[in-house]
Amino acid sequence: MLLVKTKIGPSKIHGIGLFADEFIPKDTPTWEFTPGFDVILTEEDVSKLPPLARGAFLHYCYKDLDWNKYILCSDDGRFMNHADDPSTGYIPAISEWDIALRDIQLGEELTYNYIKEDGDYKRKFKVID
Repeated sequence: MLLVKTKIGPSKIHGIGLFADEFIPKDTPTWEFTPGFDVILTEEDVSKLPPLARGAFLHYCYKDLDWNKYILCSDDGRFMNHADDPSTGYIPAISEWDIALRDIQLGEELTYNYIKEDGDYKRKFKVID
């Protein structure tokens, strides 16, 4: 669940993006998994979804590297796009969940690094081994 004020809008990165609707100081928690609100599924659970539901789920979810499970943000967090130099991320020594990696200005797009934080990034980027 997002812990900061945001809004969605057109992204210069890709399609729809998530934008700060307030100034977010560095190290501010920005998102945390909220049981009962966010959805967590195993690979087996995902494979049992009807094809259209599975496609939609996989488009918006990420695969948590620690839990090895798929997580779907039930709020607009699912619109966060990839950046090689992201504005948010997970640093275990600082926070249990995502934080602002630097000051994020009002209206700035919130991003995270799919390659470092999403175990399913190769499918999303259509990377072939």
